[in-house]
Amino acid sequence: MTKERITLGRLGEDLARERLEDLGYRILKSNYRCPLGEIDLVARDGDVLVFVEIKTRRGEYLGQVKEAVNRRKQGQLSKVALAYMKSNNLWGSKARFDVVAIGFIDGKKEIEIVKNAFELAY
Repeated sequence: MTKERITLGRLGEDLARERLEDLGYRILKSNYRCPLGEIDLVARDGDVLVFVEIKTRRGEYLGQVKEAVNRRKQGQLSKVALAYMKSNNLWGSKARFDVVAIGFIDGKKEIEIVKNAFELAY
């Protein structure tokens, strides 16, 4: 991964975290990793546990950015989310997957939060 891409990803994560906190989400964990993969953010939105995937792209419209969370990626995120719930004894919690799409086009940033973006897929 190039240095530019890493920097863009970090910028996207910071922007997403800030926007989610402004909306009342409480961030529990950033970059949760386990042997099955990684989830960008784990948060609480009221009484709902939220697993957040952040996609940041330069020069792409938000629709194209959201498409990056394809069926394979959904499956991987689902497995990691289940591992998180198991390791933190959260089996009875309500949970959902949100996607934050961030696009930079012509120097302008666009941010879209897709709540309940997909169902558990494993």
